[in-house]
Amino acid sequence: MNNIQKNIKVQRIREEIYQRIDNGIYDKDGEKWWQTDFSLNLIKTLYNPFRLDYAKKIFERHEIHPFNKYALEVGCGGGLLSEEIAKMGFITMGIDPSEQSINNAVAHATESGLLIQYGKGTGESLPLPNKSFEVVFCCDVLEHVRDLPLVISEISRVLKPGGIFIYDTINRTQISKLVAIKILQEWNRWAILPPNLHVWDMFIRPNELKSLLTQNNLEWQEHRGIKPNIFALKILYYLHQRAKGKISYEEFGKKFRLIESNSPLFSYIGYAIKR
Repeated sequence: MNNIQKNIKVQRIREEIYQRIDNGIYDKDGEKWWQTDFSLNLIKTLYNPFRLDYAKKIFERHEIHPFNKYALEVGCGGGLLSEEIAKMGFITMGIDPSEQSINNAVAHATESGLLIQYGKGTGESLPLPNKSFEVVFCCDVLEHVRDLPLVISEISRVLKPGGIFIYDTINRTQISKLVAIKILQEWNRWAILPPNLHVWDMFIRPNELKSLLTQNNLEWQEHRGIKPNIFALKILYYLHQRAKGKISYEEFGKKFRLIESNSPLFSYIGYAIKR
């Protein structure tokens, strides 16, 4: 990593920008996570299969065997990813600031017979001891937090030396402004996400995240772009079908898959190792 990259200064999100994002949806609709016709169901049907395939590849690369290893999900919401982590064999914990979402996660894990420990807390102040986990996941969360540098610092603190941090987030580019903000949130013909679920100014460029990782004793390993496995026009057709209520969110999420790409222009996934 060059010196210019190391010297990138990532600041806490300014309050006037943070007030524009609707993080209140996780309390207001926190009981809906597992419903098939709720927007956040897309995490289960579309994003999680991709994330799990990526994580398994990384674990195999570094000979990480889940059994009797401790894994944490920061920003677990209703537990859609935490349950998949537990099914891999990890001793799993999820942390989230939304009490309603945590209650939903606890109830669903109990119904599913999964032993997952959930707790209320923020990424900026994880209520956990130092060096507690072999793996930390933070997916579709970093672009929602108030103080990104502090969140990365806290994740580093709770990771054991040699532990792996897996994350995905949205890049701050003109492409992401068009897709994530205009098409998915604002333009009624295709919009399928709640208004202000994302705020473009809070998206994170890969070099900014690399710099934060380095500053917090986390050795960056790679970034891989994320893209659909079908053409953009087909995606727009399915978005219009969903926006008009002709298909459910679950049906939409099963129409295509996400795959790795060499370009992080829209969103990206990656990992780092605690030194």
